[in-house]
Amino acid sequence: MTDQRPPLAVLGAGSWGTALAVLLSRNHLPVRLWGHHREAIEALRRDHENRHYLPGIPLPDNLEPHYDLGRALQGVGEVLVVVPSHAFGSVVAEVAAILPELASLSWATKGFDPDSGRLLHQVAAEHLPAASLAVLSGPTFAMEVARGLPTAITVASNDTRHATRLAGLLHSETFRAYTSGDLVGVQVGGAAKNVMAIAAGISDGLGFGANARAALITRGLAEITRLGLALGGRPDTFMGLAGLGDLTLTCTDNQSRNRRMGLALAAGKTIEQAREEIGQEVEGVNTTREVRQLSQQLDVDMPITEQTYRVLYQGLDPSQAVKNLLHRVQKPEAS
Repeated sequence: MTDQRPPLAVLGAGSWGTALAVLLSRNHLPVRLWGHHREAIEALRRDHENRHYLPGIPLPDNLEPHYDLGRALQGVGEVLVVVPSHAFGSVVAEVAAILPELASLSWATKGFDPDSGRLLHQVAAEHLPAASLAVLSGPTFAMEVARGLPTAITVASNDTRHATRLAGLLHSETFRAYTSGDLVGVQVGGAAKNVMAIAAGISDGLGFGANARAALITRGLAEITRLGLALGGRPDTFMGLAGLGDLTLTCTDNQSRNRRMGLALAAGKTIEQAREEIGQEVEGVNTTREVRQLSQQLDVDMPITEQTYRVLYQGLDPSQAVKNLLHRVQKPEAS
């Protein structure tokens, strides 16, 4: 029987938003899934599945697709935003205009605000200053969650009750949610790992092998940790699901869009060609620019990010980028 609590609104009908909406619906919760493309939402209603992003996964009867944001938010108890990072600010602004007294807001978006380079909790707080904020992040592929395969993630909030409540809504026999108080660290890990996934895809696409991939993951984690600590994150977060876990997954499996971007670049394709081939948002392209800018502002050494940026934005040959990393001055590993 479906839970009689107020409905949850999941904003964003892409692969990850749909997967989370399906998960919550299977947990017997009433869910409204909002998307801004009317034709796509009408297709979800007609087909009872998201054939574009999650073919073969039926939408539960207690999941209602909506394209009218006002109707999707009417009377809801929880709001979970799952849109690309470039759309996060505008969607939260619309939510705030409709529900200015919203008590809590959560999101599963991974990235920085592209206009300001800020973390997303800073953007959300600007629009909803009184709301409790939470982010969920970790090693997750949407199709595996939708198929009910075992998954674990982290829910972080400065409000322990909010984190515990959201983790409880998500928890199922195959989906485990851990809680954290490190809102900054969890966001940095979830965003910056996409940069390293592009680098790992480039390395593998050039045939540099498993040794190079392992080195990139390890040194990439060091970069992410340095940046996260400079922004106020906690060291242990980067050894957890939202740090090492998410980094390892996205660097090693071809379900990762960012890894596939790197593979395409190594094959000589342009960013535009790769995006068309992948067919979905590739967050790491914008995130690379934003992470590089932050690293320069905070004086954080991030050589993998720098070389990835030069490939994406300055036309550096991918093979030369890897050579540049290998030819850096010798130094202690801990530095």
